[in-house]
Amino acid sequence: MDWKPFLIAFATVFVAELGDKTQLAALVLAAEHQRPWLVFAGAALALTLVSAIGVGVGHFLGATLPEEPIRYVAAALFIIMGVLMALKVL
Repeated sequence: MDWKPFLIAFATVFVAELGDKTQLAALVLAAEHQRPWLVFAGAALALTLVSAIGVGVGHFLGATLPEEPIRYVAAALFIIMGVLMALKVL
């Protein structure tokens, strides 16, 4: 079994999620409600569902469209979001 996709996905998501708004929201909720396991379960389920949607859409697009246009569209979306965030529009 090739573990490379697993390791790349784990490392990418782990690093991307460190210190982001979702982690900070979970921190605040755990402190506020004093129910860390329920907050963890809710946050983990939400992240799992969002990831499943992303994987499903990615699999569908990868099976129906050529890889190169997908890469260009993804890169353009990241650039647009970065510019909007830099301009504090988002």
